[in-house]
Amino acid sequence: MTEKKTTRKEMLEVEIVIGKIMRIGVIIAACVMLLGLVMFFATGQSGYPGTTFPMSFTAIWQGLLAFKAYAYMMAGIYLLILTPVLRVVISIYAFYKEHDYLYVKITSLVLAILILSVFIGHH
Repeated sequence: MTEKKTTRKEMLEVEIVIGKIMRIGVIIAACVMLLGLVMFFATGQSGYPGTTFPMSFTAIWQGLLAFKAYAYMMAGIYLLILTPVLRVVISIYAFYKEHDYLYVKITSLVLAILILSVFIGHH
């Protein structure tokens, strides 16, 4: 009986941590996007010619280093997309700690699909 209570308590703690990470991820992403928006309104320029904007990780990173507004906005969007991926990673750890190996495999498959879809969608 105490083992069941311990597992429930651990799972509740993991759920609280996951919730905090999701909130923090969304807040950080929103702040980065807001910073880009403020930079855009302050300078009146996106930092890129015409209607172009950075798409690759390299272009975004170079734009961040050059303080280009659209690069900050795109970085915020990528951070927002990566937040649920981080949740999946934490879920894998939680299931592993619970010794629930079926869900470790299923969640790992979900993570692999997410990563694969990012690379396929990028190319």
